[in-house]
Amino acid sequence: MKFDIITIFPKILDSYFQESILKRAQKNGLIEIKTHNLRDFTADKHHKVDDSPYGGGPGMVMKVEPIVKAIESVKRQASGIKKSRVILFSLRGKKFDQKEAHRLSKYKQLIFICGRYEGIDERVAEYVADEEISVGDYILSGGELPAAVVIEAVSRLIPGVLGKHESLEELKGSYAVYTRPEAVKVKNKTRKVPKELLSGNHKEIERWRNGQ
Repeated sequence: MKFDIITIFPKILDSYFQESILKRAQKNGLIEIKTHNLRDFTADKHHKVDDSPYGGGPGMVMKVEPIVKAIESVKRQASGIKKSRVILFSLRGKKFDQKEAHRLSKYKQLIFICGRYEGIDERVAEYVADEEISVGDYILSGGELPAAVVIEAVSRLIPGVLGKHESLEELKGSYAVYTRPEAVKVKNKTRKVPKELLSGNHKEIERWRNGQ
């Protein structure tokens, strides 16, 4: 699966994508993550990607033309991919959750538009992006962190990315886990591992976990 991130900060996520599961998935050819500098798609010598808003107001608004050119370039580079989706991160977008991650995992390419400044010209949402997504009811400075969230959540659903299929939380559920030592002092009290987990009785352990 191919992930393309359009941003004015193309190196902002480099270290995250070069660690752990995502690094291994890229090395094994299961996913490809590529960032594209929006400033490379501007025509002026200052590589300007924003301008003042019509009607006045604070801040600057990201321009349509560089984004359109960037999307066209990314699609040309992946001309053999038929099932792609252009996603704009927005406060007004559909809330991202595990169900949405499953839906997006069916595509072969996801192209992310990461906004900055006061916002993006509304014509991008209306005519360029296929959909708008929000990762939560809070405000961030840009779309780069949401892109990382979606990439990780979707990548985990691609066969082979996780070491074991059973590692998916939705299969095994989310329950309390413990490891050695069996007893440890915390805040002047001895805290022990639940006796069910020490029993060696698999049915009893499963019953305890289901109860969690």
